[in-house]
Amino acid sequence: MLSRYGWMRDTSPEAFEKLIELERRKSPAQKLEEFFEMAEMLIRAYEDQVRREYPDADDREIFLRAAARRLGPELVRKAYGWDPGEDDR
Repeated sequence: MLSRYGWMRDTSPEAFEKLIELERRKSPAQKLEEFFEMAEMLIRAYEDQVRREYPDADDREIFLRAAARRLGPELVRKAYGWDPGEDDR
């Protein structure tokens, strides 16, 4: 029988319910902290990808190229006055 959580087929329904219970018990502050940690992790992933693709880029260029990938080149041009070029669209 397929559980109602089909995407969690490798997890027992009891374990999944426990996970949900633990998530519900977290305070808003804990949830917000986790959100910011995940956002930071995502930003680092974009920056790591840019570093691999542009090994000679300095920190500012890495920041700007990663921002262009997250925010879009148009917003980066408006906010930072920097054009990422065709490759970061």
